[in-house]
Amino acid sequence: MRRAYMDGILYAMLFAVPAYILGLYFPIVGGPVFGILLGMLFAKKRRPQAVEAGIQFTGKKILQYAIVLLGFEMNLFRVAEVGEQSLYVMVFTLLAAFGAAFLMGRVLGLTRDMTALVGAGTAICGGSAIAAVAPVIGARERDVAVSIATIFFFNVLAVFLFPALGHQMGMTDAGFGMWAGTAINDTSSVVAAGYAYSAEAGAYATIVKLTRTLMIVPVCLCFALLTMRSAAKSGAGFSLRRIFPMFVLYFVLASVVNTAGVLPAEAARALGMGGKFAIVLAMSAIGLNTDLASLLRSGLRPLALGMVCWIAVAGTSLIVQHALGLL
Repeated sequence: MRRAYMDGILYAMLFAVPAYILGLYFPIVGGPVFGILLGMLFAKKRRPQAVEAGIQFTGKKILQYAIVLLGFEMNLFRVAEVGEQSLYVMVFTLLAAFGAAFLMGRVLGLTRDMTALVGAGTAICGGSAIAAVAPVIGARERDVAVSIATIFFFNVLAVFLFPALGHQMGMTDAGFGMWAGTAINDTSSVVAAGYAYSAEAGAYATIVKLTRTLMIVPVCLCFALLTMRSAAKSGAGFSLRRIFPMFVLYFVLASVVNTAGVLPAEAARALGMGGKFAIVLAMSAIGLNTDLASLLRSGLRPLALGMVCWIAVAGTSLIVQHALGLL
């Protein structure tokens, strides 16, 4: 890592550390959201020119490193536990999220990057998915900040709404766990809603959510292919690196290492926690480069997009479960 980046990384860390701590105390909000908010609050404050390169590096490259570290929390045996039926549900909810995102994005006149980020955040795992897709499509930091804020709103809403709806519909523990695990965005919100319903639902929802996180891999590859295709049409040339973002491969390798038990459990857990902090650090850097006034001018359109995607995913999960006889 170049020495020129260190000043900016340390500057972003001034906001990431309190954001990470706040996220531990308020997990429904989460460290990444606090990181973006703190960064945006100080984005207009004068800062030394020497930190700019490091802030840019943190918001882009460290974001990719964070995704790799999260792979050390993935256990592929747990993924196998959820079985073939849950994978059917995930595939259909994935299609529903992106279908709704791109259709509604056109209606609302939002950028392709914004629709892709909100679609990925809704379909897979909230902030982590947005963090993974953003560098693949070259999304602007402003679009990342808006999509994170949009996903956060529906995360909080889901924690209170899903358990009440589940009881109203008389769902089984497994059925609710599947629903929460496939239709709520962020892991902390999945856990909160699942255990609010029952211990059994919470445990099952957590396993489903971990499996859903692996969808980052095929989704990133699809976006990489689409991005490369667009670049080729515009005469930008062929890039193997754009077709296959290496951090996605490293994420898979980290998952394999963790599943094989190569590292002690404590070491793998520490690396996973490092990944979570790195995401908060990257989000703080993104916040530092985000104009709050410009963000507010986005209005309600991203929120409307998030709502449509969320309803599409929640409804599709219920429909597919009903068709498979899981409810």
